[in-house]
Amino acid sequence: MTILERIAALEVALQAALQDDQALGNEANLEAFRLEFLSKNGALKTLEAALKDCPPAEKGPAFKAYSPIKKLAEERFEAAKEALEAQLADGPIPDEDLTLPPPMRHPGARHPISIVRSEMIEIFKRMGFTVSKGPEVVDDWHNFTALNFPEDHPARDMQDTFFLANTASEGGEDAAPAHLLRTHTSTVQVKLMQSTQPPIRSIMPGRVYRNETISARAHCNFHQVEGLYVDTDVSMADLKQTLFQFVREFFGTEIEVRYRPSYFPFTEPSAEMDISCQICFGSGCNVCKHTGWVEILGCGMVDPAVLTSCGIDAQKYTGFAFGMGIERVAMLRYNIKDLRLFYENDVRFLQQFATLQ
Repeated sequence: MTILERIAALEVALQAALQDDQALGNEANLEAFRLEFLSKNGALKTLEAALKDCPPAEKGPAFKAYSPIKKLAEERFEAAKEALEAQLADGPIPDEDLTLPPPMRHPGARHPISIVRSEMIEIFKRMGFTVSKGPEVVDDWHNFTALNFPEDHPARDMQDTFFLANTASEGGEDAAPAHLLRTHTSTVQVKLMQSTQPPIRSIMPGRVYRNETISARAHCNFHQVEGLYVDTDVSMADLKQTLFQFVREFFGTEIEVRYRPSYFPFTEPSAEMDISCQICFGSGCNVCKHTGWVEILGCGMVDPAVLTSCGIDAQKYTGFAFGMGIERVAMLRYNIKDLRLFYENDVRFLQQFATLQ
């Protein structure tokens, strides 16, 4: 075999070795390539020694054919070596397939408040209610006055409500109205009645704020779902049946319900709705204060004064409204005895809801 034929054979072997993308991709393959082609006893050095002994007439063409092969082998080896060193500097190369998606070692989960809120909304949607939303910063009229709160009502005090600083000049006709963080989503009911003529059938989920001491049973911010139905001939019987249907779908058909007379400025008559305790099932516990009953919502027929203040003919239309705390419902659903757990972001607590997606 002539020297040029040996060079050609070496080129074919080198190209074949470099054709595979993984040929120089790890330390073992890189060392095997060096031993085969670049070491003292490798193919390139062996051929280079043979070139020195070939006839003078063949040396020129032989070295011309040999040089690019040697350059290619050395450049590819050095590039692969640098790339491998850079990878090793970032840590050992894992054995698994890097093209696969990473394993979900700590999968996320929806918050229990979000789970309960979504289920409540879906139940009311099936009963024909739409979903309405509104701002969390409102003025005094939408939060209190339009809802028939007297001027001296305790809820208007700073001790019960988060009022925002008023940058307008104090007093006078040009003074800006007081603004506050809404204390209930009834503000959305007011805006809806102002902008929409009956029939109205909608629920208002959202976050609300009250200036309360944080404890196992109370928090300064929490979530509500309120509902409003205004039309001709709406009665208390419609209200009771709507709420009864909701608790049966949410808690099960074995649930027991009772209504107690109550007072709210914006409804007349008003009531509070109790359900049989879902923690002790009526036998008595700390959650139900050993009565077997837990109050979950307030409700009543919309006061005609509220309808009138929102531009609805109270002689023609009647309506009912209700409101419940999502946290209270979630505590009963999941047997949670401390309201603060919903806001502490304890992963151990939240991971318990990973399967409830």
